[in-house]
Amino acid sequence: MPISNQLKAAAAASVLAMGGFALAAATPAVAHNHGKHSMKSQPNIVEAAMGTGVHDTLVAAVKAADLVDTLSSPGPFTVFAPTDDAFGELPAGTVDALLQPANKGKLQTVLTYHVVSGRIPAAQLSAAIKQAGGSYEFETVAGETLTASFDGHTIVVTDALGRETKVVQADVKTTNGVIHVTDGVFLPSA
Repeated sequence: MPISNQLKAAAAASVLAMGGFALAAATPAVAHNHGKHSMKSQPNIVEAAMGTGVHDTLVAAVKAADLVDTLSSPGPFTVFAPTDDAFGELPAGTVDALLQPANKGKLQTVLTYHVVSGRIPAAQLSAAIKQAGGSYEFETVAGETLTASFDGHTIVVTDALGRETKVVQADVKTTNGVIHVTDGVFLPSA
């Protein structure tokens, strides 16, 4: 099944069960029409990333991976969005190599490793960490596992390679989900 269909199928699930704790996928925000005209109150995930000024590498990668339409669809999705500085911390040449057309499949895997089906605000993720005893595993759309824990009051996410990434800004609301900005890039095990 193509990645975009996997994302759409994953988003269709009404409950995301992770590690014995169910995180309900909340209903997407609805724009209300108050008479004169209807206006979208929030951008979608891709539009929000395009507007930050710190996610240019992520946006370029989403475009190169042909995931713009998918991540602009109704979702909902939770995206852990690495900043440009986070991509800059990867070994030299990694980003350039991933952006090559020949590596599109690998790029899709890396990007979908940052996506979880459903709208999962930080408070809900924090509650899951506490309920799980301080370390909470959950599955991404790529089928890989991430582990969330705390460093003080900050949510820290550990990838399959043991790299720790902090959520530096939580709960950026979008019409089709939520973005948690991170200071690192998750790398899958394969």
